[in-house]
Amino acid sequence: MNRRTFMITTAMATLGGALLLNPSAVTNFIVSPAAAQDADSSGIADLVLGDADAPIELIEYASYTCPHCATFHTAVFEPLKKDYIDTGKVKFVYREVYFDKFGLWASMVARCGGEMRYFGVQKMLFDEQAEWLAGGKDTMEIVENLRKIGKRAGLTDENLDACLNDGQMAEQLYAKFTKEVEEYDINATPTLVIDGEKHSNMSYADLKEILDAKLEG
Repeated sequence: MNRRTFMITTAMATLGGALLLNPSAVTNFIVSPAAAQDADSSGIADLVLGDADAPIELIEYASYTCPHCATFHTAVFEPLKKDYIDTGKVKFVYREVYFDKFGLWASMVARCGGEMRYFGVQKMLFDEQAEWLAGGKDTMEIVENLRKIGKRAGLTDENLDACLNDGQMAEQLYAKFTKEVEEYDINATPTLVIDGEKHSNMSYADLKEILDAKLEG
């Protein structure tokens, strides 16, 4: 969340000290933080839009349960995509941040449809964040809300069961998250890294000014 400070240990505390998997069945299968951090995440694909050879690389760190991230995706990301990503000026890399188990599960649902569907599901998760999180801490209600989004994206119950119950995937996603937030010392979401330089949340006008200066320079 905007200016929300956290460390890896804090994120794990938010997750209740462990990653609770099998959300659709609400089982007691637990993965330890150490096991999750040590998991091999090399097989987890990066989430990328735009030309790989674009003159500017922009990395966004965001959480699906962060209200400021949802606002960013409506007010900033949509015009950014139209004006800079789709026109080959910016290579956009999205990095998931997990403040809680619900954010992790949302990521697992988004990834369930594969890379081709990911950003379509992402838009639904951010556009409808208030609705699918409306259950507060009611685990089953939030899981069912996430499943409904997955189904609207074309996933079946069988697809969603397999994805949400994939303990190995959860470990690997968590390992990827811990490495990525350490790379740029990320302490808030959304955070932008533009050609290696870290920036806090900003308006589209401010972001446009930075990007245009780089393109002109």
